[in-house]
Amino acid sequence: MARLNEDLRRKARSDYIFRRFTQSTIAAAYGISEATVGRWKKAAKAEGDDWDKARTAHVIAGEGVEAVVSTVVEDFMIQAQSILDEIKEGNHNVQEKVAMLVSLSDAMTKMAASAKRFAPKVSELGVAQDVMSKLLDFVREEFPHHAAAILEIIEPFGERLAEHYTS
Repeated sequence: MARLNEDLRRKARSDYIFRRFTQSTIAAAYGISEATVGRWKKAAKAEGDDWDKARTAHVIAGEGVEAVVSTVVEDFMIQAQSILDEIKEGNHNVQEKVAMLVSLSDAMTKMAASAKRFAPKVSELGVAQDVMSKLLDFVREEFPHHAAAILEIIEPFGERLAEHYTS
């Protein structure tokens, strides 16, 4: 039984590092709990085998830093889209929506700055995001009564920016 468990742990580690599976995907694939995969990762890290560092090193070696940064930016944009959906569809007043947009715009600016340092190819997207951030700040400060209109415009504009700078 211990041998089978060790083999499963090795396969889970391999899938996590080399195939970039999530813990939940690994758990589903092997019929184990996600908590078990988490315990294996934690135990391995305590013994000096950090799965996350190994995964990052493998990705950088295989795909390069720009691929990693692109993936991170893509994941961030997916999360940003979820936040925009919540702003658009949630039960928030205009002030709360503007505050959420400002916070998102700040996070986007910081993400863009980080991405620019690590991968110059994504710097154009970073500049575009910075412009969007500055537009949101400007509307909040100078035209707060237009916040609802900017909410309606910002989502399709963001999609157009992503298409333009990632294709």
